[in-house]
Amino acid sequence: MAITKVSPDLLDLDSGLTITTSDNSDTLSLVSTDTDANAAPYLNFYRNPGEAGADSDQLGQITFVGKNDAGTPEDVDYARIITQIKDASNGTEDGRLAINTMVGGELYSRMNVLEGETVFNDESIDVDFRVESNGNANMLFVDGGN
Repeated sequence: MAITKVSPDLLDLDSGLTITTSDNSDTLSLVSTDTDANAAPYLNFYRNPGEAGADSDQLGQITFVGKNDAGTPEDVDYARIITQIKDASNGTEDGRLAINTMVGGELYSRMNVLEGETVFNDESIDVDFRVESNGNANMLFVDGGN
C-alpha cells in the first residue's frame, strides 16, 4: 500500500509511529526533486510549546540504540545527539549541541558545542584527541591519560 497524501482521516499519528524493515534497505527517505541552489530536503525538529520557549528546554534528541551480546541481549544507547536552548532571550538566543557516546559501558559527553566554546571530553574520561593531516597521523595529539 502506498500513502501519497496524509490527512487526519487517513492516518492518526497521535500515538507515535514505528517504521520497520526486515533488511538493510533505507527505512526512511526524505526526497526532494527540486534542482535549484537552495537546500533540500529538510528534516525539521520543532519544539512548539504554544508559548515562549525557556532556557534549558531540550529541543530534540537522536538516540542510536543497538543490542549488546549479554546472555539475554539488552538494548544499549550507543550514541546520542542532543540539542538545547541555552538562552531564549530575544536577540541574544544561544543554543547547545552535544554528542555523547558509549565508552566502557557508560554514556559520556564527547563533544559539547556551546555559545562561547566547543569542549571535547567534558567529563574527563581517558580518551585521546587526534587530528590527522596529509602524511601525519598525529598532526595534533592530546593524550587523555596525561
